Amino acid sequence: MRVVVVGGGIGGLALAAGLRRRGFEVAAFDRDSDVTATGGYHITLDERAQSALRKLVAPAIVERLLASASALRLRDRDAFWDRRGRLLGHGPDLGGHAGVDVDRITLRTLLAEAVGDDLHLGRTVTGVGYGEDGAPQVRFTDAAPVTADLVVGADGAHSVVARHLAGGPTNSPAGIIGFSGRTRLGDLSPREQRRLGPRSGLAIGPRATALYIGFLDPVGNAVLAAPKLRMSATTGPTYIWGGMFPESATTDTLRDVREGELQAALVNRFRERGWAGHTLEVIARADPRSVAAFRFNAASTRAADLAPWPAGPITALGDAVHATPPTAGMGAGAAIRDAAGLLEHLCEAADGATTLTMAVSRFEADMRRRGSEVLTLAMRTVRLILATDTPLGAAATAATTPILAAAVRLRRRH
Repeated sequence: MRVVVVGGGIGGLALAAGLRRRGFEVAAFDRDSDVTATGGYHITLDERAQSALRKLVAPAIVERLLASASALRLRDRDAFWDRRGRLLGHGPDLGGHAGVDVDRITLRTLLAEAVGDDLHLGRTVTGVGYGEDGAPQVRFTDAAPVTADLVVGADGAHSVVARHLAGGPTNSPAGIIGFSGRTRLGDLSPREQRRLGPRSGLAIGPRATALYIGFLDPVGNAVLAAPKLRMSATTGPTYIWGGMFPESATTDTLRDVREGELQAALVNRFRERGWAGHTLEVIARADPRSVAAFRFNAASTRAADLAPWPAGPITALGDAVHATPPTAGMGAGAAIRDAAGLLEHLCEAADGATTLTMAVSRFEADMRRRGSEVLTLAMRTVRLILATDTPLGAAATAATTPILAAAVRLRRRH
């Protein structure tokens, strides 16, 4: 069985690595010419995502990943603040949590290594379809088409493959524009270092504004004490932050601004909405080169709306099907779980226990349920941020992540 994977993000590389390890003939194509030239900063992998990853790659790859990851259980309890930096409450004790945070570059690099020379970079896919012999076919801008027994689209929220299957887009803007960056803990004032601490936190302010601050320390909070295996892009305590504003004509203009200019504009925009100056220090003292803007896209939360096509020799996974805003921290993990699920069903087809079409059908049924679950959690937060005009009102958000649980309890008491 020959499988062609379109897209070399986390889900596509995870699938290609698993297929190669199980002896399938596989080819993965991505338009990037360098796997380290990737958007985003860090990824959270819960226990289910880690279990799926262990089914896809060799133990040595998992070990290097964990040696380069920051353990949630070693962080302080997550915190809630208002726009003035006043503490509203804490999340639950993470002492028994198996989750990890890892640099996106680190994870993508490790997965690309596992795929080896079956990964073809600098290849832009223009379309998919079927050849004269009825076999699935992938077409490129500057190369001859490639055929396969199965084509899998793992090409993200703007997937060429999923658009072909669905006859149109599989997601739409969620109503929020996000802005992200990296700030070293040591670059903050002593006051802000104490307030933020070695933990993640969330502040939600008036007019549907929010600021998430994620703590990442793959050295001091490493999952495995194996410095020789460490390959994290982050080399010290760092905050990976994300500012959120409702999508509008004025907010959209910021997407065309870069680096220091964008950084200054963000600080001003938060100030205009009543945020205290010291709460914005994490933005003001970020590495200007790290500051970027992106739109939140989301698929439907209804399982029946996901992968709305008959099962066949072309399918898709991850954000191509269930594009998920980062507000639940589960999108990349869901893509890895998609990859592990598809691999399991393809192995059954290769062994003759089922047909390829039935294997794809069972995979897509599982993916619909999984995608609906993560989208429901992520969109609950998005919708309540957009509907909120006071900090305590935002704290009524249902407990979609550990960090939100304390705010729900606080709201109920008041």
